[in-house]
Amino acid sequence: MKNHFQLLCLVAVVSSVVFCVSAAEAPARQQIKFPDARIGVSGLPWFAEDKPALRRLPARSKDTFRAAVWTLAQHPSGGRLRFRTDSLTIGIVAKNPDTTTMPHMTSIGQSGFDLYVGEDYLGSVAPDKEGRIVKEWTVGKTNALRDITIYLPLYKGVAIEEITLDPKARIELPKPFAVKKPVVYYGSSITQGGCASNPGMSFPAILGRWTDSDFVNLGFSANGLGDTPVAIAMTEVDPACYVLDYSANPTASQFQATLPGFVDVLRKKHPKVPIIIPGPFYNAGEALEAAVAKEQLEKRKVARDFVEQRQKAGDLFIAYVDGFDLLWKDQAGGLVDGRHCNSLGFYFIARGLEPHLRRALGLPPR
Repeated sequence: MKNHFQLLCLVAVVSSVVFCVSAAEAPARQQIKFPDARIGVSGLPWFAEDKPALRRLPARSKDTFRAAVWTLAQHPSGGRLRFRTDSLTIGIVAKNPDTTTMPHMTSIGQSGFDLYVGEDYLGSVAPDKEGRIVKEWTVGKTNALRDITIYLPLYKGVAIEEITLDPKARIELPKPFAVKKPVVYYGSSITQGGCASNPGMSFPAILGRWTDSDFVNLGFSANGLGDTPVAIAMTEVDPACYVLDYSANPTASQFQATLPGFVDVLRKKHPKVPIIIPGPFYNAGEALEAAVAKEQLEKRKVARDFVEQRQKAGDLFIAYVDGFDLLWKDQAGGLVDGRHCNSLGFYFIARGLEPHLRRALGLPPR
């Protein structure tokens, strides 16, 4: 009995030693400090000159933008990290500047990340109470190269420290988009992504996946007011198409006053780039508030009449989209507060806008 007990102890000790040696010899994960030349950054046209800052407008033009616009430009809505890897796991380490969350948005949508493998959504991560983001996803079972997209937060600035991979995994730049140039969106909080539950569910992000095209999101919450400095910045991007969806923020008279000048700035640099101007989609307040209904009706008329006038003047590359084709009364369940979209609402908008965008991009119907 004594010998048997001693043998068990020896086995336990030997097992422990073997375990410790194995753990000590286990290869460490690849820690790829951000930025890295093998990780593509899409949707942030000025990243190359401002890196590692993840922002939506160039720092050299800061003094030309209103303070509110510049502050919102620090939210990297539409920004994506893209790369190919055969790693079975992918990790991210990042930090948000603060931990507040708006009541009508999820923490993931406002402050977190989404991960897609190809076109397939895989998972998300939100910051902890200190704004720290540390997450590792399993992305496959075999070591095949996969296309990875990580969507950045819609409504919070973020600093990315590193991407981690399996010890011997390969990593390389992503495949190019099918559409060579990006779609550039300008608008309000709705364009920015309020209030999608996930960063990958704003309507520009959905349309980007459906059309295999890059996009730039220049939606500024409550501040899509037709600012000329933003239009000037937009001309620096070589676009496939512009979508001007900013009717939600200005009054009808402000919309009418700013729209011609905004388009003139774009046209001076890009005379033949398609421009899509949607009218306001359904707002739940229209059903009960006469003033809201009147204002919405006037904005729709402004957008429609403006496009018709431009077309008659010879602009063959501008189009109006009826907002009711994007989201109508029987789709009001896609609104989180009667006016901003949840993820379902953004799906409705993307579905309604898709045929117009595909036509502008020269793509066949889906």
